[in-house]
Amino acid sequence: MATDTPKVVIPPKSVKQEYPVIDTDPHFFRVIRYARPSDYLVGIGTVAAAPAAILALERLSPSNVTPSSFRGIMRLSIGVGLVAGFIRFYMRPSLRFWGWSENSREVEMDMNEMVGKVKRGEPLYGESSLSPYLQGVAARNSRYSQTFLHVMPWFNFVNHDQHGVDTSKYYKAAEAELEQERLKKGGF
Repeated sequence: MATDTPKVVIPPKSVKQEYPVIDTDPHFFRVIRYARPSDYLVGIGTVAAAPAAILALERLSPSNVTPSSFRGIMRLSIGVGLVAGFIRFYMRPSLRFWGWSENSREVEMDMNEMVGKVKRGEPLYGESSLSPYLQGVAARNSRYSQTFLHVMPWFNFVNHDQHGVDTSKYYKAAEAELEQERLKKGGF
């Protein structure tokens, strides 16, 4: 006896923010695409900080370890720096998606991307092979998960339609753009 499970949509918790919310559960690759050059610089600086700190401490207070042991320490510090740098890099655009930091550039990019998808007739947040129930589970598990990215890295790799924003604004903007294009072509 097979029954269809109803689509369960649990809205995201309302969080007070100063800037407009773009997405409460952005896809991993979307966060990477929306990163600013300053995010890359912060990430690179964080990557370089760990080995630089080890080198500085070695100069200030030599540990007198063998060169092969010191190479192992440096490899470990580079690994720690890479992980910490990526976490800092990924966190900055995530904060802008949630409206927790200034995001005017991302709001404009989001509007252009989504309006383009509406005009092409594509789903706003991509196709998914998962059932609506599992999409909801994935959304609930990864929404705001970046707040504890440093404790347990958890990213959204699932396309779903539960992003905590009113998508009607994209359809209205697409209609307005299509109407403007029609008027420019001389249509009535």
